[in-house]
Amino acid sequence: MAGMPASSMVALTCGMAVLLLSLVRMGPCSKLAMIGWPVVGLGFFLMAEGYLRGGDPVLTVMLSAALPAGLGLAWWEHTVTDEKDKAALQWFRGAVAFAGLPYLATFHVPWLSRLAIVSIAAQTAWMMRFAGAGDVEVGETWVSTMDGPVAWSDWDGNRWFWLDPVGEYPIRTDLVWASDGSSVGVNIVLACTALQSMIVFVGAIAVLRLSWRRRMRALLLTLPLIHVLNVFRNAGIVYLDTVHGSVNVFGLRMFDFAHTYAARFVALFAMYGMALVMFRLLPELHAHVLRLMRPLTQAVKGRG
Repeated sequence: MAGMPASSMVALTCGMAVLLLSLVRMGPCSKLAMIGWPVVGLGFFLMAEGYLRGGDPVLTVMLSAALPAGLGLAWWEHTVTDEKDKAALQWFRGAVAFAGLPYLATFHVPWLSRLAIVSIAAQTAWMMRFAGAGDVEVGETWVSTMDGPVAWSDWDGNRWFWLDPVGEYPIRTDLVWASDGSSVGVNIVLACTALQSMIVFVGAIAVLRLSWRRRMRALLLTLPLIHVLNVFRNAGIVYLDTVHGSVNVFGLRMFDFAHTYAARFVALFAMYGMALVMFRLLPELHAHVLRLMRPLTQAVKGRG
């Protein structure tokens, strides 16, 4: 959620809190969900402009679609009568709340953001050295301020909470060449940690009615795999930029092509593959997803 404006953070937090509250009450509470879904959709929608300015068409389209999707879910909550549809909507509320709220906490607590960023930067540098792709080390961590970037050690801001961080990537860690300490030209930010992807699976699995054994088996299968693939992704992007940075692909710099398109396509394909594995392990998850997709499939067929 890079470049999240304060208005988006407030909307997402309030909307997800309402969705979570709808689960705390006895039984499904569709009236609260009817409020929560549009607010969550608005929160994501408000982020679209930042990604449009940043030249990221994929996330721009996805975030722009969040508001109409939220309104559609609110209407479905109002009209739903089928018990299986109710169960699927209730699961989806919990999945969104349990996935979104921890990520918001990480994004808006500088200490947590820095911990996640420095950790993945160190592992990316290790992977570069292990693969012989470059003698890379972790450099300085910088914080964006109104007066320009400031080293983490010199930053006098609140390290426990900030509402409206400055810039698209408020905290970043340099990767540097071990030989002379110069920057390799690529920074590690919170979006590079794959925290978003991992927490989606955590949220989806956490609210299923499963035994702890089945739940832990699913988490142990997905989270380490996502993490390892992400380290490979980061190291690959750094390698392509440092070795082939001057090459243009379809009119794009190598970094822009690798980061915005190629790596994202591979990541989506990997997520799709892991979702298929989860569907085999957790048929309850598969049933809920199919229920939620049913209005779309009916609309495509001209019946809904």
